[in-house]
This record gives sequence, structure tokens and C-alpha cells, in this order.
Amino acid sequence: MKSTVKDWRPTASLDTLRLRASLLAVARRHFAERDVLEVETPALSTAGVTDVHLDCAVASAPALGWHGYLATSPEYPMKRLLAAGSGDIFQICHVFRDGERGRMHNPEFTMIEWYRRGFDIDLLMNDVEALLGAMLAPGRSPGAWRPAMRLSYREAMRRHSGIDAFEDSISTMRKVLRERGVTPPADLGEERDSWLDLVMSTLVGPQLGQGALCFVYGYPASQAALARLRSTEPPTAERFEAYLDGVELANGFRELTDPVEQRVRFEADQAARRAAGREVPAIDEQLLAALEAGLPDCAGVALGFDRVVMLACGAKSIDEVIAFPADRA
Repeated sequence: MKSTVKDWRPTASLDTLRLRASLLAVARRHFAERDVLEVETPALSTAGVTDVHLDCAVASAPALGWHGYLATSPEYPMKRLLAAGSGDIFQICHVFRDGERGRMHNPEFTMIEWYRRGFDIDLLMNDVEALLGAMLAPGRSPGAWRPAMRLSYREAMRRHSGIDAFEDSISTMRKVLRERGVTPPADLGEERDSWLDLVMSTLVGPQLGQGALCFVYGYPASQAALARLRSTEPPTAERFEAYLDGVELANGFRELTDPVEQRVRFEADQAARRAAGREVPAIDEQLLAALEAGLPDCAGVALGFDRVVMLACGAKSIDEVIAFPADRA
């Protein structure tokens, strides 16, 4: 019987696939020059992430009696390697996130993640800038790649939305969004960080990195995730995000090494997910055991490689830069 499938071809052109390969070679050369070891960790895990902003894709092997998740990031096993004495490491891998599909999202995508011992977020921002410059500057006109800008989260929000992220109320954010033509989702609720995320994604982020890479740092302590806190007033997370041409490319932390504090954060995530009626993955006890054994002082960052390729070739959709997106997988 003849197949009825019509859309079997890749959505990315062969030229784009060659560009992907060349950019991956640039990345590997960047890390080799800095003596950063390439590693591989499992894509399958018995523990999911508790982060309230992510949903894991479920995986199972019924014949083996095994149930788990596809990795949203290689972060947890990479930290176990760091605690075991690996030294500086990086990984290029496919990761998976349920519910993420659109112009900039595919449920399976490529991430470059790396960790540098003894780095703070300033040194790590330098490293990210060097890598992105190596990958993207050659394709731009002479003089078009300029030194990166660094903005605090508070200043970025003020400059591009008029909102004080640490002082203004949800009602103020709702008013500003309405005035800018943004209709909040009906199920957004009254959690302050959800409103800040909406302002950042709709009003602020698209304005960042126009003409030069932009790093946003000093996020609210409530958005620290796995980052350390800085004793500022108000307290802020030792975390940054990188934007170019309005596209978020990377998310970096000076990593939390305290297992007690990490458990508290994981349990708070679980409580928030439970209250929202969402699946509550088990805490990754192997990660916490690694932290107890001793995670070295380090900073780490995850870079969305497909988005880098999009910027390198001027693509408008992620489907243009991956061979087989979810609709053709």
C-alpha cells in the first residue's frame, strides 16, 4: 500500500543544516580552547523538575516497570558530575518540554549548557558574549557586532514598560498591559511573578538586545530558581538572561550549593504545583545528595542553540532551522 504521508521532507533547508553544523563546530572549538570537557548525561530520568514554569514530558518503559521523564535540561546530572570532580564541563544535547510549541518553541530542542568553576555571573556573561560573538559576528556586516549592554532587571523593566518590578502592584501591571494592548490569560491568577513574567515577555524582552547583545541581571529573589541570592536591598538572584534582537537566548546562574536551601525551594515548588492542580514530580534526591557531598563554587548557563541559528540565518520560525519539528517528527 502506498503511503499517504506528504510532509516527510525536512522543514530546514540543507544550507541551514550545514550552518547548524558549522555553528556547533564553533561552539566545540570555543570550549576546547578553554579546556572545558564535553560530557553526556541521560535524556531519561526517574525525577522530573519541580520548577513551576516548566512541564516535563513523561516517558516510560512498561516492560521494565520504569516510569520517568525526558530531561528539560541536563542541569541536575551535570551538577552531579561537578560534585564528583569533573572540572569545567559543557554539553550539547536535545531537551524536552511539554506544552511548548510556537514560532520560537518546539517540544524537543537543542541546548548548549556549561559550567565554569570559580566563575561569578560577570565572568560567565563574558564567556557567553565570547561564544555568541564567535557564532554570530562573522555573519554580520563589519562593525555590526558591538560590545554587550548590561542592564539590571529593575532598569530593564522601568525603561521598557515603566513598571517598578520591586514596588508596583499587580493592578498597576494589569493597567499598563491593558494600555499596551496585552490581554492577560484568564488563568494567570494573582501570583506576582506570573505578572512580572508576562510584562517581561510581552513588553520588555522584545525591546532588548536591539543592535547589541543585552544581559539582564539582578532578578527578584522569588525568581532565583537554582541561583544564589545576593544580599542587596531588596535581595536579588545571582542570575542573568541574554537577549539579542528581542530574542531570549540564555539563562545563567551562580549556582546554589546549599542542599538545605535547595530542598526548601523544591518543596515550595511542589506546594505551588499541588495548589494549582498540576502534576508534582518527585524531588531529585540524587542531585541533593551531590550538593551534600559538595558542589564546587561555579556558575552555569543554558543557551538555546536553535534560536542562535535563527538569528544567524534570519529565520522567522524555529521550524526553519530544525530538520523535523514536532509536526513531522
